[in-house]
Amino acid sequence: MNLIQAIVYGIVQGIGEFLPISSTAHIILVPWFFGWRDPGVVFDVALHLGTAAAVISFFLKDWIVLIKAGLSSPKSADGKLFWLIVLATIPGGIVGVLLDKYMETFRNPVLIGIMLIIMGIILYLADKMGCEDVELDNISLSHSIIVGISQALAIVPGVSRSGITMSTGRILGIKRESIAKFTFLMSAPIILADGLYHARRLGGVPVDKVSFIASVLTSAIVGALSIGFLLKYLKRKGFGIFAIYRFILGAFVIAVYFLR
Repeated sequence: MNLIQAIVYGIVQGIGEFLPISSTAHIILVPWFFGWRDPGVVFDVALHLGTAAAVISFFLKDWIVLIKAGLSSPKSADGKLFWLIVLATIPGGIVGVLLDKYMETFRNPVLIGIMLIIMGIILYLADKMGCEDVELDNISLSHSIIVGISQALAIVPGVSRSGITMSTGRILGIKRESIAKFTFLMSAPIILADGLYHARRLGGVPVDKVSFIASVLTSAIVGALSIGFLLKYLKRKGFGIFAIYRFILGAFVIAVYFLR
């Protein structure tokens, strides 16, 4: 992989990981569209390490407060939120490990296109029909369990971790900004664990250090910008624009597949 491709993948990952549009789908579709080689496990690790760094650094102060509260005063609001986040990450982690070896079967462009459209519709309807009752501090045990279970569906490219969890949160009546922040906090350990889990397969694999570092840095910088953008955007507007984008991209992917 050359430097330009590494940067492109970093940009795509940084945007797709945190906006509800599916980073996995985009990372698969980029080489499919342009005829590039699949980035492989090395750059999968690099991209996930970059976005993990983005979400950890963006919410570093929050994490310090949450971890301290979780360990010293678990019954406080911050302590409770910490353990709810921990609980919510478990289903996704288990499903990810169990189904990792089947990931190749989900990489079909038509399936990705269909899932982009379906999740776009779900995201739009969930946002429109969801009420605005629950703040971040009022997220309950049942909320976190349901959101955590929904995250497991993101194993299918096109679903989107942030897309499915934010849709679920909106159906449960959680405010847009609150479910977005909960999703980002919940994603940190999952993204980091995913990168480290796949890193075990790097033994003996040649690594282009310049491209590797470029993809890590690019996905980290763009990821942090994406988080900031979405949190500000959701103060004023809903998820409609992302639903429209998903529908257009999904239809385009399906059309290109059959035209080819």
